[in-house]
Amino acid sequence: MNMQAKDEKEIIMSNHNKMQWHRRGEELLLWIDRDKKRKQAKITKLFGNIHVDLQLYPALTILKQKDIMTEFSCAGVSPLDEPEDHSLYAYLTLIASEQAARFVQLTMNRMKHRVLVSLEPERNRYDLSSFYIGHNRSFCRLLQECAERFE
Repeated sequence: MNMQAKDEKEIIMSNHNKMQWHRRGEELLLWIDRDKKRKQAKITKLFGNIHVDLQLYPALTILKQKDIMTEFSCAGVSPLDEPEDHSLYAYLTLIASEQAARFVQLTMNRMKHRVLVSLEPERNRYDLSSFYIGHNRSFCRLLQECAERFE
């Protein structure tokens, strides 16, 4: 496990090489220059008393059943769905706990370079996000698979 300090308040736990970071940066530059025409609104579903992205709903439901508490989530599965308010990287925030730490390890082992994981000790939470732009739908599916496999 690679723990690099992004700043003093966040620890990057996932492992990405220089080439992967470079590709991520290039994707961001292409996104900035891309023509952004809205195709459809983001699709959400009620999870408890908040609306969450439909693609993340199954994973959130399974994690709740397995007593892993989530705090924030966002998917925006297509950069063309909501171009201005779109989350470029799908993400899930977990409240830190022993269960959450074990789930994070499972997710990093299964998703490898496709997930960016950070720990915010002061806020007592983990942030898991897709590493590349445009991979939000597959990130949500892989996250669901990890949740289903978690024991």
